[in-house]
Amino acid sequence: MPHEDIATWSRVPGKRGSLEPLRGSKYRLVDAHLHVVNFVQETPGGDALIHYMDQANVDKAVVFGLPVSKMWTEYDREPPDYYLANDSPCYYYGYTDVIVAEMYRKLPAEQQARLYPTIAGVNPVDRFALRHVERLYEQYPDVWAGIGELLLRHDDLTAFTYGENPRANHQALWPIYQFAADHDLPVLLHQNVTSVTKSDHPVFLHELEEALREFPRTRFVFAHCGMSRRVNVPFYHQMVERLLEAYPQLCVDYSWIIYDVAIAPNGTPDPAWLELTEKYSERICLGSDLVTKFERLGPELQRYDIFLDELSETARANVCYRTAERIYGGNKGKVGRVTPRSVPDWGAMG
Repeated sequence: MPHEDIATWSRVPGKRGSLEPLRGSKYRLVDAHLHVVNFVQETPGGDALIHYMDQANVDKAVVFGLPVSKMWTEYDREPPDYYLANDSPCYYYGYTDVIVAEMYRKLPAEQQARLYPTIAGVNPVDRFALRHVERLYEQYPDVWAGIGELLLRHDDLTAFTYGENPRANHQALWPIYQFAADHDLPVLLHQNVTSVTKSDHPVFLHELEEALREFPRTRFVFAHCGMSRRVNVPFYHQMVERLLEAYPQLCVDYSWIIYDVAIAPNGTPDPAWLELTEKYSERICLGSDLVTKFERLGPELQRYDIFLDELSETARANVCYRTAERIYGGNKGKVGRVTPRSVPDWGAMG
């Protein structure tokens, strides 16, 4: 969720073509990771989103809100606009999904078809959390294309948020994972692989893998491959490759900081990541991870072009749009159309 300048797309006064990034990628893209609500639950609205998608050559987008809201405390003179703006806490805010659904419904049908909204306003440490998902599907059955982004291990944001630390293997999420498996829905997770003080091994990876093992039929999407600010471990691409090999239902998105730190550091594509992407392109998608600020869609997505240029035509098409459309496309109304898969009552057997 970028909130910082990226040197690779700053404008150079007097330099021909320095505004080229504003036009976005030269390839057809589905932005598979876009927050349309910010940390104080504001949105520029659907019309602004579509306007900047058109400017940035973005065909479709997976959109969602933010499950936490930043508090404006009595002792802060200025209202915060981001979770790192000051030291005030955050709290879970389920109404974010209603904001997204209403924004979506106000758009014309042809523009709605370009968006894949997902349910993000889940409190991941509340064992009643499934009720929120069920209510949203009942209230807006034609809107949702999946569940997420669930904010779990997230360094500073975890520390700022009231309550128990969320994690991928928290029992409160088990019914949601099962609901997703029953209805063949994707679940987008933000789960850091490690903490900011442990950079030599992935201390939180076992939490993700427990969920993957317990729910092998659930389609998980691992947001920005588990990387966040100040979160990195050695042999990162080998870890991601092992996860993709071990868990056939797992997908990842290349978004936010993973690209600049690991995939193409200093604007140079890493050959190991190119090889991994060629091998697993059907399970990799791209995203901006913008928190509103739709005017930045162009430069955020254009910077991927140097990496996309190096891929085969098939792998590039998968990463740019086919994977995202396979994961999220066609899911609107699915809960009402699909009979939940039957699961044996193992406890009654034997």
